Amino acid sequence: MNTNDKKLSYLIVGTGGVGGCIAGFLALAGKEVSCIARGEHLEALRSNGLRLHSDLKGEHTLPVKATTTEEFSGKADVIFVCVKGYSIASITGLIQRASHPGTVVIPILNVFGTGPRIQRQVPGVTVLDGCIYIVGFVSGKGEISQMGSIFRLVFGAHEGTAVSRATMEAVQQDLTESGIRAEISDDIRRDTFVKWSFISAMAVTGAYYDVPMGEVQKPGAVRDTFIGLSRESAELSRRLGIKLERDLVEYNLKVIDSLDPHSTASMQKDMARGHESEVQGLLFDLLEACEAEGIDCPTYRLVAQKFRTR
Repeated sequence: MNTNDKKLSYLIVGTGGVGGCIAGFLALAGKEVSCIARGEHLEALRSNGLRLHSDLKGEHTLPVKATTTEEFSGKADVIFVCVKGYSIASITGLIQRASHPGTVVIPILNVFGTGPRIQRQVPGVTVLDGCIYIVGFVSGKGEISQMGSIFRLVFGAHEGTAVSRATMEAVQQDLTESGIRAEISDDIRRDTFVKWSFISAMAVTGAYYDVPMGEVQKPGAVRDTFIGLSRESAELSRRLGIKLERDLVEYNLKVIDSLDPHSTASMQKDMARGHESEVQGLLFDLLEACEAEGIDCPTYRLVAQKFRTR
């Protein structure tokens, strides 16, 4: 990737709540953006553009290039992977086709270990890892809503991944110019684990009680469940040798208390609609990782009982 005299091109794979917000903010700042979507959402993006309802940016309708996975035939300098974990296998061919020798792929998923997982499936392509803090969701066909004041994207390279600092700084600059708080991580394994811990506790608590985040912000059984889940994942981080910069339970509580009280996790929304969800990656994968390390995890075991038959 030549970062000195070339405007970077971005491909957003999965234009849902997260991908749609990234695409919308980049497009609003005049960056070159293409989107991968499907169905009626794709048709609306093609016909009417991306309609962005944002607490940070206001109301906008933005023309964006939008295609299916199969139709996309170009190359991109930066590929943001924003699909759910269960869809990774369906887009590895697209990543290979859309990459040139300087392309960097940045997965923005909720499940720990996604970057290395994708890297194993697309040898020869430079895959980083990343995580995001945002409340964003599809609010209609071709419409994306962003709630609250938080839009923070953290990305970085795993140990052994060769990517220049200049390349990452060029991406960071574009994101910053677009109004996204972008941070280059010095330990992306740590940072993606922290996000996994938080979103797991948030999504599992919300889905278990079927409540918005305002109920987690109040003292009581719901909040205690969130705290219990956070404590158990904090113990997992210690067993895995992940060096945290702060107390994970305190951090998770700080983030949950900063969210819009009416917000809910995407896993919770998917479950309520009877759609496929990330329950495997956000609940059962973490539970299995705890059990593999010999960690007592009574809160995760308790909530898992409700979802084992789904």
